[in-house]
Amino acid sequence: MNEKIRAKEVRLVDPSGGQVGIKGIDEARWLADQLGLDLVEVAPDARPPVVRLMDYGKFKYEASVKAREARKNQTRTVIKEVQFRPKIASSDFDVKRKRVEKFLQHGDKVKVVMRFRGREVTHPELGRDILQRLENAVEDYGTVETSPRLDGRQMTMVLAPLRRQRTKADSGSKATPSEKEASPETEPEEE
Repeated sequence: MNEKIRAKEVRLVDPSGGQVGIKGIDEARWLADQLGLDLVEVAPDARPPVVRLMDYGKFKYEASVKAREARKNQTRTVIKEVQFRPKIASSDFDVKRKRVEKFLQHGDKVKVVMRFRGREVTHPELGRDILQRLENAVEDYGTVETSPRLDGRQMTMVLAPLRRQRTKADSGSKATPSEKEASPETEPEEE
């Protein structure tokens, strides 16, 4: 920037983005001083280096505002965790299944952890069966992002929420069976 630019010649760009041309560094500094702007090197690797006339303080402020807006509009991925055991009772399974469905409906990812204790780890198929049962039970709300994987004494699976667009069929405009029979699209066949 300004006095720190060491090149003898530079390609000068005006504040609106138009090309001024190749100028000596002293002439470019003089022009920047006359306009009350800073001389900022934007492409130092080019031959000759590209410099732009701009108000550097205003540029830094606008860049920080853009970065703040980008952070504000950024969506955060939340991963919820639900733990299971291989010998889970069906009522407990239903409670945890409902919790997983609720998390998926809210748009959160769910990490399902199957914990094995003692000799249970010798039968990972029991845990895999329960995770498969959960996958089938919540298929209307989410899909498997990471399939079940055994890691030490626990098996993990990650479920991601479904991203569906609402259509007219989803909004409740389904025809009843009697309306289907009377619709003009299906004409009865004559014998």
